[in-house]
Amino acid sequence: MLSKRIIPCLDVKDGRTVKGVNFVDLRDAGDPVELAAQYAQQGADELVFLDITATHERRKTMIEMVKSVARQLNIPFTIGGGITEIADADALLNAGADKISINSAAVRNPKLIEDLAKTFGVQFVVLAVDTKYVNGKNMVHLNGGRLITELETENWIKQAEDLGAGEILLTSMDHDGTKAGFDCGLFSKVNQMINIPIIASGGAGSMAHFTEVFQKANVDAALAASVFHYGEILIPDLKQELKRNNIPVRI
Repeated sequence: MLSKRIIPCLDVKDGRTVKGVNFVDLRDAGDPVELAAQYAQQGADELVFLDITATHERRKTMIEMVKSVARQLNIPFTIGGGITEIADADALLNAGADKISINSAAVRNPKLIEDLAKTFGVQFVVLAVDTKYVNGKNMVHLNGGRLITELETENWIKQAEDLGAGEILLTSMDHDGTKAGFDCGLFSKVNQMINIPIIASGGAGSMAHFTEVFQKANVDAALAASVFHYGEILIPDLKQELKRNNIPVRI
């Protein structure tokens, strides 16, 4: 059985790691390069860096930060934010990123998923989806959750898989930053629909929440931010707890 992955997420704004609740009220959480090195030492399986204002402010992800991170890390990392064309992804790959994450640009131009998968390989393309429950449906949101679309989340994820997305990073905006637990029902539903890995995101507040999302939704990876950034959960402790619950992890 494949090991389940634990993935700290670093939301980056103006070169600093930030964290909010339900995508707002951001506060500083430290230097992203320093945090990345700490997480690698602790035993994180991968890292995700999201330049959370890149799309909104029409900026590109910071290439220099990617180079600094790549020099520090011996684990895979994914970069997202402001990637709208092949050239953006190519620059990030050359700077040292292992995978790229696309979100708003893919919704506006679904062919981007196909083009990236054909150019770099399916395993390079992570589709990030920010979803919120609206009027009885899970709806895709863009631009860091600021903009609702007419896309139903389940339909969009299925389409993205067909176009060549290699992995889905699915964030429940309703749960994000609340520390009340992952949206296991949503993740389980989506996981049963597709054949590519799912990274569950939004709501981690305790080690029990990680156990729950792996057991109930059988996701491939669980992602969190503030519980790691502020030392509320240490990755070695979390992995020992998961192991005690018979969840396969890399120790």
